[in-house]
Amino acid sequence: MAFSDKLPDVAATFRSLMPEPDRPGRILAAVDRIEATRTADPLLGPLRRAVHAIPPDVRDILHGKPLGHPAHPVAVQIPIGTWTSAAVLDLLPGKGKRRGAGLLVAIGIVSAVPAALTGLTDWADLRKPQMRVGLVHAAANTGGLLLYTTSLWHRLRGRRMAGRAYGFAGLTLVSLGGALGGHLAYRQASGANHAEQVPARADGEWHEVGVLDDLPLGRAVRADAGDIPVLVVREEDGAVRVLADQCSHMGGPLSDGEIENGCVRCPWHGSVFRLTDGWNVQGPATAPQPVFETRVVGGRVQARFPESAKKNG
Repeated sequence: MAFSDKLPDVAATFRSLMPEPDRPGRILAAVDRIEATRTADPLLGPLRRAVHAIPPDVRDILHGKPLGHPAHPVAVQIPIGTWTSAAVLDLLPGKGKRRGAGLLVAIGIVSAVPAALTGLTDWADLRKPQMRVGLVHAAANTGGLLLYTTSLWHRLRGRRMAGRAYGFAGLTLVSLGGALGGHLAYRQASGANHAEQVPARADGEWHEVGVLDDLPLGRAVRADAGDIPVLVVREEDGAVRVLADQCSHMGGPLSDGEIENGCVRCPWHGSVFRLTDGWNVQGPATAPQPVFETRVVGGRVQARFPESAKKNG
């Protein structure tokens, strides 16, 4: 049979993986099943509590708070890059390239540890459907790490063919884990800034968000500044603070949170934001909260998103 005769079968295979107008493709359907499967749910609580036993300041670093975005996507570049490079060297002839591939595998194994820690820390503050996908993502990557460790063990003993075989198997599992990580990040929006759309939606106009005398002291109230939900807090000194209500971490309602020491704590995952400027004092949020200007006209509180904070483009 000529090679050209096989092409229709290859095309049909790819078409079966792609979504059709009336149903998802096989890949999306499989991941949707993972999101809905509750088999591993008994593990979620204990694992989450174990991660939350890490001191908050350390968790903030692992979340990526100093970077202003999650650290996990940055951390995974080294193991993925070194292991992919090792696979390329494994396909090339030459003794020196074999030694280089072994060194790259070892570097990937070491760098996978901080990558796993940052991912696990982020995972512990997700919603259940995301946690279910994340658990399979972690299992695939853990399997890949074990295969690469076995690959290095064989390489150090001069068993090149076995080392290569385990390395390619590890790359296959890590690639599957990476695909699930992409689903987590881009379809399920884990790690995304859920308040990023506020500057684009704000119209720059003043909007009434409440009557000053009706606002309780030191308690959060939900209102709308135009079509943007906001948190309104009247402080003891008479100042009124207005922040976007949708938490930048996972979109939790800050107006349902606790107010203490000039900050609001998100009721979903405990992120703490300063009322004066929206700064994320404590994670898991890695991005600050949008803050509105306020004024009082005729006893009524008005708020607007400052033009200086709007992003053009």
